[in-house]
Amino acid sequence: MHAMQYEITLPADYDMGIIRERVATRGHLLDGFPGLGLKAYLIRERGGTSPVNQYAPLYLWSTPEGMNSFLWGPGFQGIVDDFGRPRVQHWTGLLHQEGPASQALPRTAVRRRERIADSVRPAVAVEAALAESRRLAGTPGAVATALAVDPRHWELLHFTLWEHEPSGAPGDRYEVLHLSSPERDRLGQGKQW
Repeated sequence: MHAMQYEITLPADYDMGIIRERVATRGHLLDGFPGLGLKAYLIRERGGTSPVNQYAPLYLWSTPEGMNSFLWGPGFQGIVDDFGRPRVQHWTGLLHQEGPASQALPRTAVRRRERIADSVRPAVAVEAALAESRRLAGTPGAVATALAVDPRHWELLHFTLWEHEPSGAPGDRYEVLHLSSPERDRLGQGKQW
C-alpha cells in the first residue's frame, strides 16, 4: 500500500462550490481505476476548524503501477492544467484496517502528520503508532484507518475516515465529498509486513 496526497490551497474568498461541482461531476471517473484502493475527495473550508480553503484528496494505492498510471496519465494532468502542479506527498503503507462502520459512507476524514523525533527509535515509534491506529479502527463510527511513513523525513501519517464528525480526534479535519474505492479489498487488513 502507498498513501499519496496533494493539497491545493485556494484563496480565502474562493467559491468552494466550484470544487464541490468538480467532484460531483468528475469524482466517479476513478470509481473503477486499476490499482486504486481508495481515493477520498477531501475539502476544508476556511472558518470553523480550518484556517484555509483547500482541496486535498488522499489516495491509498493497492499497487505502485496504479499510482504511476494516475500520476503520468490524464487524471493528474487535469489537476495540473486547472490548478498548477502541486507538490505530491507520499508515504509507504504500514497498516490499513477497516472499522466497525466500514459499510457506511464516510462524511469526515481526520489526517494527522507526526514527526518521529531523532531521539526515538523508528521501530518503537511505529509500534506505538500501530497500536494507536488499531485503537482508532475499533472506535464506533470509524469507517477505515490507515497508517503510513515517509522515511525520508521520518514522518508518520495517520488517516481515518469517519461516518460522522468524531469528537476528540486530533488532526486536520476534512469533509469527504466522494469516495472512490475500486480495490479497497486489495489494501489488505492489518500490518503491511
